[in-house]
Amino acid sequence: MVKSRPNLQSKKEMKMAKVLRCRDLGMKCTHELRAETEEELLKLAAQHAEKDHGIHVSSIPPAIMAMVKAAIKDE
Repeated sequence: MVKSRPNLQSKKEMKMAKVLRCRDLGMKCTHELRAETEEELLKLAAQHAEKDHGIHVSSIPPAIMAMVKAAIKDE
């Protein structure tokens, strides 16, 4: 007899966290950001970039922003 596992969710129901690592963008920074959505993650990344790297989001060219988005991984 196989026991069911009531606490497990199907893959469809599970929300995967998004993660962004500064080092994946070539930075010498070990900071990792996590959020449930890309939008939330980008907001956190903007705050981190400004506070810890002195980079203002408004000055990031679209090509670099595309690289940032490409570096976001599902966890």
